[in-house]
Amino acid sequence: MADSDAEKTEAATWKRLDDARKEGDVPRSRELATFVVLMAGGAGLWFTGSGLVRQLNASMVSGLSLTREQATDANVLIMRVASDIAQVMLACLPLAAAIMFVAIAAPLAIGGFLFTAKAFMPKFSKLNPIKGLANLVSPNALVELLKAIAKTIVVGTIAYLVIMSQQDDVMSLALQPMHTGIGHTMDMIGSAFLFIVGGLGLIAAIDAPYQLWHYANKLKMTRQEVTQEAKEAEGNPQVKGKIRQLQRQMAQRRMMADVPTADVVVTNPTHYAVALKYADGQGGAPRVVAKGSDAMAARIRELAAEHKVPLLEAPPLARALHQHTEIGDEIPEALYSAVAEVLAYVFQLRAYGKGDGKYPDRPGRLAVPAELDPQDPAYQKPGKKTRKPDNEGAAE
Repeated sequence: MADSDAEKTEAATWKRLDDARKEGDVPRSRELATFVVLMAGGAGLWFTGSGLVRQLNASMVSGLSLTREQATDANVLIMRVASDIAQVMLACLPLAAAIMFVAIAAPLAIGGFLFTAKAFMPKFSKLNPIKGLANLVSPNALVELLKAIAKTIVVGTIAYLVIMSQQDDVMSLALQPMHTGIGHTMDMIGSAFLFIVGGLGLIAAIDAPYQLWHYANKLKMTRQEVTQEAKEAEGNPQVKGKIRQLQRQMAQRRMMADVPTADVVVTNPTHYAVALKYADGQGGAPRVVAKGSDAMAARIRELAAEHKVPLLEAPPLARALHQHTEIGDEIPEALYSAVAEVLAYVFQLRAYGKGDGKYPDRPGRLAVPAELDPQDPAYQKPGKKTRKPDNEGAAE
């Protein structure tokens, strides 16, 4: 049984994905971003912690040591406090800058960079209480609940195991000198931090693929949507057909308007009609200004008769011109001789109408190559190599 068109079984098209990005909808994994930021912070403390502690310790000692002038002059004291604050900020700046950079870059690991003003536009649909209640019991809400429970269990379990494994070390901190105890405490905190963040990394490794799958599944389309999108991209076949029909009608009207300007109309006599025009003095060969078959050919003959355009019955030439030319094309070189005879007859006929010369004889059998006449056995379809006539050598 075929799948219903109402079922979203088709993967999202590139256009659907692009439209989603324009709306600010891209896959994101908060668990992955959190894990990367915490790891970056832990690594930064690992490499810069000792130097940072020394600078902060020096700032604290300096802040608790006051000269008589600082203790009695408020302006001097304020400058001293400002200097100490600046030193603390300068000491924390490298680590803060690194964490800030990672915090901005981490979400881009999935979905890439995206900035769209549409994300800032208010959406009143989000104020719908019914939709909000539906989101509370949606599959996505269930997944988020499971992730929160998993994080609680993972962090709690790891923290318990770390504390239990370092219980003796924690109890011995009270017996150690201050400097040694502080260092030992920082080591235990650092190891506990790395273990806990490693547990969050396990959750991030599961969440990132899930977010990609959820995003792809959310944007799935029905077959009807895919078909409709293809029609919109390529154009509706019915609309395109109507456009082509209108274009043909416009071309036919333009063609019919050019018939009265033609020098001659060559006919089949009834099946084909081709109107030719020769622009004397402009160079080039005669051009086809109109052509048609059957009813269109009859209409061309009627217009030619109305405007006193000569009609010449020459079936092989009419068939060859109709088959091998389009509107506006120059006649093929192989038909120059035949068309020249036709035009010579037409020009003599015009001269006779003006009282100059005698009435010309109609052209007899015109020199139309057999391979250009569709009804000749030696006819070659357009695109095929023309066969050399068998008697060509004898003629030479």
